[in-house]
Amino acid sequence: MAPPTACSNLVMGMLRRAMFELVEQALVDSGVTADLRDRYVDRGDWLIVLVHPTDRIPKTWLLTRLVPRLKALLDERNDGQYYPLRLRLVIHPGDVTCDDLGWFGEDLDIAKRLLMASALARTSGPLVLVVSDQIHRSVIRHGYDGVDDWVFVPLPRVEPAGEECKGWVHVPDEV
Repeated sequence: MAPPTACSNLVMGMLRRAMFELVEQALVDSGVTADLRDRYVDRGDWLIVLVHPTDRIPKTWLLTRLVPRLKALLDERNDGQYYPLRLRLVIHPGDVTCDDLGWFGEDLDIAKRLLMASALARTSGPLVLVVSDQIHRSVIRHGYDGVDDWVFVPLPRVEPAGEECKGWVHVPDEV
């Protein structure tokens, strides 16, 4: 039997399940347990993970614990796979709103636009990390232990809701 084609629903389902499993494992392994976040918002081939603001999970942990763990799990999962999984991750702080239809708000729009502007198509790396200018200004540029500011390059500006926003991108395999 020939392997399914890259665009088949079977392959998409397999990659989607792997995405959920890897993200969950990386979150738990890095200390972002279920009580510190909301349920995933499932968008088919992407997820929204909303981490609660808490002193237990400083923003630096997302960069120094979550990202490296997710990268390691991706590398392990992709080793020898016919269909490697590639992920884009955006980290952006902000406020969101929820009603009976789900989550919404300007900060989700900014995160989504930054995610869509990332360089995944131009890299062969399995993980692309995008951070908003707020994360870059408040965490990355200060060079906290384990955070290398020089690996982030600016993205083209995006304009959700008519407001210009800047982002920064890092591809861990391309350092």
